[in-house]
Amino acid sequence: MRKIILIVALLAGFAQLTVPSIARAQATTASTLILYDNPQNDPYSKLGLIYAIMLRNLLGHFNTTVTIEPVQNYTAGQIGATTATFYIGDYYNNPLPTAFMNDVMTAKNTVVWFKYNLWEVAWNSAYTFTQTYGINFLGLAGLNAQPSSSNPTPGFYDTVTYKSMPMVKYYAYDASSGAVSADPDIGLTSVANSALAQSLVTITNSKTGATAPYVIRSGNFWYFADNPFSYIGPTDRYLVICDMLHDILNTGAPVNHRALVRLEDLDAYTTTSSMQQLTNYLYGLKIPFTMATIPVYTDPNGYYNGGVPETIHLAQATGLKSALNYAIARGGSIVMHGETHQYDSTPNVQNAVSGNDYEFWYAVQNRPVDEDSMQWAEGRMKDGLAEFTNNGYKVAGWGAPQYQMSPLASQAAAAEFTTSFQRAVYYTATDPQIGTGAANQDFSAGQFFPYIINQDYYGERIVPENLGSIQYNICNIDPYSCVAYTWQQVLTNAQYALVVRDGFASFFFHPYWLEPSLKLPAMSDFKSLVSGVTKLGYKWVDGTTAK
Repeated sequence: MRKIILIVALLAGFAQLTVPSIARAQATTASTLILYDNPQNDPYSKLGLIYAIMLRNLLGHFNTTVTIEPVQNYTAGQIGATTATFYIGDYYNNPLPTAFMNDVMTAKNTVVWFKYNLWEVAWNSAYTFTQTYGINFLGLAGLNAQPSSSNPTPGFYDTVTYKSMPMVKYYAYDASSGAVSADPDIGLTSVANSALAQSLVTITNSKTGATAPYVIRSGNFWYFADNPFSYIGPTDRYLVICDMLHDILNTGAPVNHRALVRLEDLDAYTTTSSMQQLTNYLYGLKIPFTMATIPVYTDPNGYYNGGVPETIHLAQATGLKSALNYAIARGGSIVMHGETHQYDSTPNVQNAVSGNDYEFWYAVQNRPVDEDSMQWAEGRMKDGLAEFTNNGYKVAGWGAPQYQMSPLASQAAAAEFTTSFQRAVYYTATDPQIGTGAANQDFSAGQFFPYIINQDYYGERIVPENLGSIQYNICNIDPYSCVAYTWQQVLTNAQYALVVRDGFASFFFHPYWLEPSLKLPAMSDFKSLVSGVTKLGYKWVDGTTAK
């Protein structure tokens, strides 16, 4: 059986990595071990690592050290020496070391198992899994039938219900190619002995109505029926593991729901009128906000300037400085959003204009830029910081252009800034070779966070953005702005974020939507979103001081 691969990717390809996560929130556990499948000479050899990195990032919210290694490297006694061990079974029938299985069966410390390969223990006559843990492992369940043009959605166990919220797993079918984009497989279990085990969360097959445990627990042993890091989204069962890590690690964290708003892509052409409207509204409600600001605007090919190249440094951007000064006096803080928010005169991937393109990733070919190094990235970051400091501005943190950088650029950001305000992309190598189709190819994965990550895989402290932003389809004006995302959809994401006990509702908004020429209900929609988030019970806080 072959798993159906999700939309993800991976990080740096170290066999083992130990990283301390700095305690800023609550005291939790001393040490955690993440084990992942790493079959050799296979196109998906590194896929397990990306999931391990995603879990490692979430653990960066807690006070713990994290060790990541392939499960085949496991040595006897590691579970006993670690407060909590996580095994991500993403590769079907990956042979597990006997030492690992022996230790799982005698574990006194916490063991969390995801998805595949539990049968190697549960159905092994050498062990007494069912008697020991009170859990029956019944087998796997995937798609109800092979999809076809006449039956494109045959169904599967797709809906996880958590804290009364239905979380539907991603599914897409391309009838022309027959390709399925989904991760439908789950491990079916049942409670064999209710004195030992209980089902904590259920999953439902929406076509048949059948239900099964999604999270089942027996003492210190936890089993998640699938891999919660595949096809993640803001209303997805990914939020279950985000929240339940508090239970697994026994944090005792109280409910604390906070909200953040960021004004996005401010540059030399941001109008003072749009910024004043937004600033006055937020200031009137006593809502602090951050401003993702691009210090150097450049249009190297004159795309918007009649073919004449144009570059405007912050010193010459009088309108932007006026807007920043007005906002700072009313609760705004500056986040540096790249130096130029574009790479060079090469379109990457739009038109090489600030605010539109990638700066620290060559998106055209999905690889690092030719100059990629920590020194090169730090140079651009330092130049951008100088634009602000030379004009008398304090920078509160960093936000990666397009939320994507190379591994080395991410490490540079960790060195240059105490805090980043963003989502992030992670890779399976320092110089990733993505999409080659060869054995041991690299992967990349984007990840959002529902809470503050005190230290991620690259060392960055990340203040989350987890809801997205209001978007309008203005294809008739801008061929790169053809996606609509309503304020109601963003608010729905905030409703789901409430399931994470210390989760944020954090979103961003582009001031340019307020330009009169666009004739959009943007200000009304922005107010509706802010009001809706407030009514959900979130407390608005300053992201620059949030802990």
